[in-house]
Amino acid sequence: MSEHIPRKRFGQHFLHDPQVLRRIVDAIAPAPSDRLVEIGPGQGALTAPLLARGATLTAIELDRDLAPALAELPGAAQRLSVLQSDALTLNYAYLADSLGGPLRLCGNLPYNISTPLIFHLLGFRGHVIDMHFMLQKEVVLRMAATPGSKTYGRLSVMLGAVCEVEMLFHVGPGAFNPPPKVDSSVVRIRIPRRAPVQVDDTALFASLVRQAFSMRRKTLRNALKRLVDASTIEAAGLDPGARPETLTAADYAALTRAAATP
Repeated sequence: MSEHIPRKRFGQHFLHDPQVLRRIVDAIAPAPSDRLVEIGPGQGALTAPLLARGATLTAIELDRDLAPALAELPGAAQRLSVLQSDALTLNYAYLADSLGGPLRLCGNLPYNISTPLIFHLLGFRGHVIDMHFMLQKEVVLRMAATPGSKTYGRLSVMLGAVCEVEMLFHVGPGAFNPPPKVDSSVVRIRIPRRAPVQVDDTALFASLVRQAFSMRRKTLRNALKRLVDASTIEAAGLDPGARPETLTAADYAALTRAAATP
């Protein structure tokens, strides 16, 4: 592939460490029948070993200079389709339907869009089997955090309600070109057929979680006073004096049901 200067506006940090790439491919364990979708393939560092492992791939690449060059990779002519598109706006339900079933997602995501992209993808979770992503280590720690920890927050709750998060391994800056200023981690997100937590009103759930963690140092009574009163919090079996970071996703679901009760 021809020389390409990484573009800061696309958050490009190209992974080049063969050992890290091998560990990622092993974690994904692609099967020929998988509908595998790679987000942000860049110069094809992960695309190439996935193709070598026999995977059939759809790659989503925003950079118009990189997208055509991916066709040069061995096996690409037979098993690679490239969409020159923005992963943040793509309709993954339509993509799953066009490919014939639920997707397996993977990629070294641009860190400047990783959190909004995760939330976007969660909106299509009924069309996704799992995700394997390289992300900023700090983000992965928040994703996998447990109640009461310093890193536990909105992202932890929203993910905990609908999927299973597993932090796989950490990666240092030297594995990339150019090296990022932060450490990275590879995470596995599984979408079970039955969500870990039953949420009846997803919009209200999201609103309560967002509001609670916008004032995480306050008590639930004070943080949520614009949305619910203390009696509603108590009706959910919760202490109005508790802090938002002490509640599980199931607790927020219970609060959502109480808030929705006439």
